[in-house]
Parts: sequence; structure tokens; C-alpha cells
Amino acid sequence: MKVREVLELLDQAEANVKMAIVAYQARIFESPYTSWEFTQKSLELQDILDELKTLRKKLESMDPEEEFKGEEVIKALVKLKNLRSHAL
Repeated sequence: MKVREVLELLDQAEANVKMAIVAYQARIFESPYTSWEFTQKSLELQDILDELKTLRKKLESMDPEEEFKGEEVIKALVKLKNLRSHAL
């Protein structure tokens, strides 16, 4: 997979993580009994988003037509791309 394609995958993954963060933050106020869990999950997702931003900086410094060798990174991005915040 080329770096350009990984960046497109990263765009989709970032968008899904951002939507999931908003969904969890909205659910924080549903119940005082579950607010802690939703707060924790939204913070975990924020950490993931920060890691994705770091990855973006590294990818943007590479040649877009170069082959990307990180298979584990690609698998993780595919999982995040398929994340559906409304199904949480």
C-alpha cells in the first residue's frame, strides 16, 4: 500500500475516532452511574487521536508514492476506519 493510500485511510480513521469521542462525551451526562466509564472511554479515544496525528506527521514527511511497510499500522487503521460511533 502506498503512503498516499495510507493517508486516505488515516483520514477516515481520524473522522471515525472524532465521531466516537463526541458520542461518548454526549453520553457522559446520561447517568451519574455511567458517566465515569464514558469519560474514561472518551479520554482513551483522545489518546488514540493524538497517536493518529503523530502518525500523520510522519506519513506526510514521506514520499506519497513510496510503499508503506507497516502492516500492523494498516490493520489498526482499517479497524478504526470501520469503527462506528453510533454502535457504541
